[in-house]
Amino acid sequence: MQENVTGQTMEAIAQIKDSTANPAPLGLLGFGMTTVLLNIHNAGFLGLDSMILGMGIFYGGIAQVIAGIMEWKKNNTFGTTAFTSFGLFWLTLVALLVLPKMGWGDEPTKAAMAAYLFMWGLFTFFMFIGTLKLNRALQFVFASLTILFWLLSLADATNNAFITRIAGFEGIICGFSAIYAAVAQVLNEVYGRTVLPLGALKG
Repeated sequence: MQENVTGQTMEAIAQIKDSTANPAPLGLLGFGMTTVLLNIHNAGFLGLDSMILGMGIFYGGIAQVIAGIMEWKKNNTFGTTAFTSFGLFWLTLVALLVLPKMGWGDEPTKAAMAAYLFMWGLFTFFMFIGTLKLNRALQFVFASLTILFWLLSLADATNNAFITRIAGFEGIICGFSAIYAAVAQVLNEVYGRTVLPLGALKG
């Protein structure tokens, strides 16, 4: 508060402008690239080795958590919840694979993995409902990811390798859709126009 020469009270109003970068492309790329690589394995083309585990820890995991924290700074509840959760998903997935080999717990059963993947599918479905207020690109990412989780859950519940392979191909599509959404945001911002459309909603 300030007081002028006539004794009248004046309010000093400060307008804060957000000049920080958009963290969503980082989160989407961390998710998308790691998802593509893991599902190339699920489709039967690659083994599950340290390349996929390393991506799961650092780019799919840590990078997405960082993006989620940055979204919190930008007051984006959806982005914070999605990126932080999926970053921690990748870290838990790596832990489920690595901890038993280190003697820090029993290897999860097929039923346990089915339950794990089902719950992540349920979470993703609820987040998909949130994308109905955002854009078509994110709607596709979250819808296809919901299907992916539930296909993988079904594969573990039934011990059906064919369903895992189908999920692998579907997951590759899901991962590339996230990469597209990320690159579109980067290029559209750099060029100051729509280079790659995201399918913005009207109204």
